[in-house]
Amino acid sequence: MSWTNCTVPTEFTLVGLSDVPSFQTALFVMFFSIYLITILGNMTIIFVYRRSSNLHTPMYFFLANFSFLDMCYISTTVPNMLSNFLSKHKTISYYGCVFQLYFLMLLGSTECYILTAMAYDRYNAICHPLLYITIMNTVSCTNYIIASWFIGIINATIHTTLTFTLPFCGSNRINYFFCDIPPLLNLAYADTWTNELATFVIGGLVTQVSFALTIISYANIISTMLKMRSNSGQKKAFSTCVSHFIVVAIFYGSGIFIYLKPKSNYIMEQDKLVAIMYTVVAPLLNPFIYTLRNSDIKTALRQIAYRTLAT
Repeated sequence: MSWTNCTVPTEFTLVGLSDVPSFQTALFVMFFSIYLITILGNMTIIFVYRRSSNLHTPMYFFLANFSFLDMCYISTTVPNMLSNFLSKHKTISYYGCVFQLYFLMLLGSTECYILTAMAYDRYNAICHPLLYITIMNTVSCTNYIIASWFIGIINATIHTTLTFTLPFCGSNRINYFFCDIPPLLNLAYADTWTNELATFVIGGLVTQVSFALTIISYANIISTMLKMRSNSGQKKAFSTCVSHFIVVAIFYGSGIFIYLKPKSNYIMEQDKLVAIMYTVVAPLLNPFIYTLRNSDIKTALRQIAYRTLAT
């Protein structure tokens, strides 16, 4: 069959995490709980940031933006997955698949550079404390956010366009729980070499450059911390950086594993488990890492609670 005579499918069937019927309800309860906790946790961070003037600093400005991204990011995949857990027909429309991939790429790429901005913020706070207010001023912080979204838009547009110009003539069954580049390339009825190269080169630049900049910031932070004479200052700086780096390691590690490998190495069953790490687990951990380990946010929460009860 010539791919030029292909009929564009109206929908795709998503296999999901498991095709065992008895598991569907248990999976629904588990992922619905994770989704609810993630949304409420990240909304709390944004709410506390907006209500507490003490948190109107570059660090919490980036954190509030990161929390907003996390809510959007997990909402790109999980609601459709939850719906499919309870449905006999686990489908997503063709254009629903297009939009899902676009926003997944957009939000994921944007998160990469906001994580980099957060690392750069901590670098200036710890390594250049006297110049911190000058370097991380309101205009600079806003520009970092805008630049992150701009990179995300370019990356998402390129990958989505390249992926959906491929013909899908055969099966419309995607062995995954959302529309992503690797399973869609496996489904394409054409040579995907150009797409693989674009994923490796462009995706590599987006992730590797932001990851390298993040690592450089943390390397300088660690070097400065080791020179600190104050144990309390060293402990506080170390605690903050460790929590940030946990998010970085999970997000980048799982993302690099999925996207920066050739098509011949795609193993969908294995990749599904890794994909859960950056699409579900990473957004879930954000509120816990940045609130339970953060005395400023816990103090702000108590103050807001006291003010609310007093009125």
